[in-house]
Amino acid sequence: MAWRLLIGMLGGLLTMAAQAAVKVDSVRMHRAPDHTRVVFDLPDPVEHKVDILANPDRVVVDLMDTDFNFDVKTLDAGNGPVADIRVGQHADKTRIVFDLKAAVRPRTNLLKPVAPHGWRLVVDLFDKDPPPAKTIPKPKASAEKPREMIVAVDAGHGGEDPGARGPRGTKEKVVVLQIAKKVYNMINNEPGMRAVLVRDGDYYVPLAERRRIAREDNHADVFISIHADAFTDARARGASVFALSNSGATSARARYLAKIANESDRVAGVYEEEKDDSNLLSVLADMRMSGSMAHSLYLGRQILQEFNGVTKLHGDRTTVEQAGFAVLKEPEMVSVLVETGFISNREEEGLLRSSTHQARIARAVTNGVKRYFQTHPAPNSYFAAQRRQQGDQYRIQPGDTLSAIARAHQVSEDALRAANNLNGDRIVVGQLLTIPGS
Repeated sequence: MAWRLLIGMLGGLLTMAAQAAVKVDSVRMHRAPDHTRVVFDLPDPVEHKVDILANPDRVVVDLMDTDFNFDVKTLDAGNGPVADIRVGQHADKTRIVFDLKAAVRPRTNLLKPVAPHGWRLVVDLFDKDPPPAKTIPKPKASAEKPREMIVAVDAGHGGEDPGARGPRGTKEKVVVLQIAKKVYNMINNEPGMRAVLVRDGDYYVPLAERRRIAREDNHADVFISIHADAFTDARARGASVFALSNSGATSARARYLAKIANESDRVAGVYEEEKDDSNLLSVLADMRMSGSMAHSLYLGRQILQEFNGVTKLHGDRTTVEQAGFAVLKEPEMVSVLVETGFISNREEEGLLRSSTHQARIARAVTNGVKRYFQTHPAPNSYFAAQRRQQGDQYRIQPGDTLSAIARAHQVSEDALRAANNLNGDRIVVGQLLTIPGS
């Protein structure tokens, strides 16, 4: 009887051990400019070990007590250092071997569940000799050639962070990259402007790094983050523009969208030391002193004006909403976040998937940026030279006064009145003013 009980207990323990094996049936691979990221989706955390081997170069990852049910041959290693991936199933572990074209520096990160993901083991294979970052030299002006204005175009999300999903499964990260590339091409076809893409593929860039790439690497004057988020109400639709706030969110929706956008680093699995630790109060103080907050709001209004007639607008057609978007916390750049529409709305999801509609959105953004540079030309820029040569035009917006317009364009009120045959200070919303050369 005791033997039977013992055998039963052993059988139960063996069954429990067999059931304890973690099943791995989903693996993803993303190639970034300086590393390859491999992600193992897990129902539960696993113990793991990483070894580096040479002659030939290999990285070996052991996943303890796992059953591996994924065909690694379906993974696309891109143009990175991974030449081949081999899997060996052992009694106590699964061994994954990465055959390499060149040596790498591996790093792992076991991530706790955060929507839309469960447990994940992230294996990053960093290039030992990464290619130099694509940068733009600091623009210089001369009497013969005024300087270009640099625009950083940031496609939100990417890689492990898919962003919002539409009813038909459309991923925000895919749509916004397509729109960002169209904005990039259109800006580079405009005289006096030059664009840089913060990310140009399906990989994730930490929020603080996006700002650094824009400002430090490329000396951007303007930063535009492109999104297509979802909302709790599937009926919500329409494009909108946001700037950073110095006094809390301007609406519950703005607060919600900022919270979702600021969660990107957690969703993507950003390492602790890469997280954004900038002091918001000092950033806001710097922005107020430099005037970039006011300029961001003005740029946002120009883009909203260009959206009118191109796509439905959400809420007030002239109001740039504000909230604590981490990606906008760069005091030396004029920065806005553009919501191109709600991917959670079935009709707008269809529009956002359309290349024609994407091009219309991109043209509106480009025209808004161009109008901002025309009405607020930086010293020694192409647009300042154009102003001197031929003057400019400005369309009256709600809240404008003649004196404020004169100050913004650095001309006298008398010169503004003379150029437009005005007898007094009365102006009308929608009226087009000629701005005389200063």
